[in-house]
This record gives sequence, C-alpha cells and structure tokens, in this order.
Amino acid sequence: MMQLRQTTLKLKLILYPFVAAAVAINLFMLFLLGQAVGLPIMSSLTALLISIPLGVPATYLTAHWVQGLIDEGEGRA
Repeated sequence: MMQLRQTTLKLKLILYPFVAAAVAINLFMLFLLGQAVGLPIMSSLTALLISIPLGVPATYLTAHWVQGLIDEGEGRA
C-alpha cells in the first residue's frame, strides 16, 4: 500500500496556480479534440473557471509527487 508523504501548505499554495493552469489547458485541449466526435467547443474562460475547483485535488497529488522528489534528492527516501 502506498504511503502518502506529509507536504506543507506552503508547497501546495506555491504549486496551485501552475497546476490549475495546466488543468485549464488540458481541459480546453480535450474539448478541442472532442470536436472530432461531436463534443461542443468549450471556451477558454469556461475551462479556466472549471479548473479552479479541479485544481485542488490535482495540486494535492502534485504536491505529494514533488515532496517525494525532494525527499529522494535529499536522501530521505
């Protein structure tokens, strides 16, 4: 079973804007590609607004991944 590492709130707050932006870009691109199968186009503003709440769990997972990289780099892993 995978054990999640403790991450700091500071790390999560620093990562959140970048992760939320990545979620917005991926969501927008997904709907652009979905146009080939009949999905409607999502505006960039809509993708940005949806990425605000979706960025929270993505940030949580990204912070744990980054903390693992930090631990490995410092020899704690």
